[in-house]
Amino acid sequence: MHEVDPTTTSRAQAFELWMKAPNPMVTFFKTLDVTRLVRISRKKGLKFNMLLNWCIGRAASSIKEFYLLPVGDKLIQYDSLAVNTIVKNKRGEVSSCDILFTEDIDLFNRQYLEHTAKVAESCSDRDLSGECMVIGTSAIIETEIDGAVGMNSGIFNNPFLIWGRYRKRFFRYELPISFQFHHTQMDGAHAGSFLTNLQEAIGRL
Repeated sequence: MHEVDPTTTSRAQAFELWMKAPNPMVTFFKTLDVTRLVRISRKKGLKFNMLLNWCIGRAASSIKEFYLLPVGDKLIQYDSLAVNTIVKNKRGEVSSCDILFTEDIDLFNRQYLEHTAKVAESCSDRDLSGECMVIGTSAIIETEIDGAVGMNSGIFNNPFLIWGRYRKRFFRYELPISFQFHHTQMDGAHAGSFLTNLQEAIGRL
């Protein structure tokens, strides 16, 4: 990771417009068809959340805007991506765990299982934000939700996805998600491409 001059990037105008905006965060809502994830999860004994996290990383990896992130008053360029997941630890509380994205889903699964288990046991967060551009996620699987709007803290500018329990519709499974992003990092078209890529990644898994 390294700082870049915003004027030398495609985000120059967005940096000027949105870095000091009182609310630079934008939220999109989309309902995904996750039938394939549910079936693979059950057939192969893989965690649904792991599969969705991998698809999120896969969908983001081909969009260059995901590798740029406003941090403080700077624009930072990253070389790699990670996907964050929230883990219920042994105290019954929650901890945060970043998983480095890799195209190799078997490797990603091994890392996911290893690191989430360590975080659950240690009750300590695993933070890769100094090394990777981290995509945040939060799964509220206890209930069905239609979407959620995250907070604008002014500190945490990373893109963030939230979802609840998936729903059965006849012979298909649907999952409403929300996707929040900082307007300096990307425009609506980039966010739309990401969500399209995400549905495609699920369908091709």
